[in-house]
Amino acid sequence: MRISQWIGYSCAVILAMTALSCSTSANSQNPKQALPKQQVPPSLEVPSVNPKLVAANTKFGFKLFSEILKKDSQKNVFVSPSSVAIALSMTYNGANGNTKQAMANALQFQGMTLEELNNSQRNLMANLTQVDPKVKLSIANSLWAKEGIAFNLNFLQQNEKFYDAKVKTLDFKRPTASDEINGWVKENTNGKIEKIVDRITPEHMMFLINAIYFKGAWSNEFDQKNTENRPFSLTNGTKKQVPLMKRQGEYRYSETDQFQAISLPYGNGRMSMYVFLPKSNLTAFQKSLTAENWQTWMKQFSSREGQIQLPRFKMDYEVDLKTALSALGMGLAFQDAADFSNLSKATTKIDEVKHKTFVEVNEEGTEAAAVTSVGVVATSAQIQEEPFKMIVDRPFFCAIRDNQTGEILFMGSIVNPE
Repeated sequence: MRISQWIGYSCAVILAMTALSCSTSANSQNPKQALPKQQVPPSLEVPSVNPKLVAANTKFGFKLFSEILKKDSQKNVFVSPSSVAIALSMTYNGANGNTKQAMANALQFQGMTLEELNNSQRNLMANLTQVDPKVKLSIANSLWAKEGIAFNLNFLQQNEKFYDAKVKTLDFKRPTASDEINGWVKENTNGKIEKIVDRITPEHMMFLINAIYFKGAWSNEFDQKNTENRPFSLTNGTKKQVPLMKRQGEYRYSETDQFQAISLPYGNGRMSMYVFLPKSNLTAFQKSLTAENWQTWMKQFSSREGQIQLPRFKMDYEVDLKTALSALGMGLAFQDAADFSNLSKATTKIDEVKHKTFVEVNEEGTEAAAVTSVGVVATSAQIQEEPFKMIVDRPFFCAIRDNQTGEILFMGSIVNPE
């Protein structure tokens, strides 16, 4: 088995799985046995990306973000829908029956066969990691299986083949077992996420982890000499001094009666941070955050000269996604009636889905990391215009997007730059 090497910002998704019972099947295989090496055909220089998957991930991302905001609308929120989608795709390979359908509905996978989904995820991951020297992006997956439990061999092989997952058997009773998993997470998030598994209970049977690491330098960096402390309006009406970076130049820009928006490119421009500054307030703007509106807005950007002032900020965020995912229709996966029979003959359910992120934006560029932990437990044409001026001195929305595929790697609402 192998561990994918990481660079740049990182985003990890962990799915912790536990047995409902210790029952096994003669047809199941223990992962301690060597898995046959998968014969993966050589990838193309630029793998083609399935637009259906990107559309599904975008729709899922905005729906998930909307549910999270119901709980955390008054605080900084920053998530990686790509990381969550990849981790849950790995788990989806073990689902069956109504549980599989519920996950498909929540993740917007309707109309895609499992084979199409797996191939599409593999191509998307390969395509995203082919960026440029100024942008570091890599994606890695791992699967940690409890020693002594029989798992479906096909499930393990699918995750290794399509998700390039490291598959390892681990003695979960060993005191250092969680340290080994957390060590992998720390290594593959460049130290930004140090811990995702707090403890391993007797019910745990598996952890599946996805990690995306991203680090991008602006195509045109902000001059530190132009950064000044300026007042930033908080949601409660008070103001605080924050460092505002400033730069003049030509950017892809859009303005409507709802917002000002700018695309700040990294490296050769394939990836950008999109910043949306609402003209009224962030809460009202967030109600219009849908995949349909996003696609419309992406077509309205045009090159324009102007000035951008953007806060320098650094933050951590943590949220339990169980409630949000249940609201999206995946509730069955968290119940005793959950069917993950394609994973193991032992009955299992997802117990919790935790998501941790880190992001830092400064004059040089952006660094971000995310970890999602899913715990499964035992059940019982251009017009010349005047230069724009965009001063981001109040709560705003931002997203890091791959402009080639349309995939959104990160998205967040910043209400209080730290």
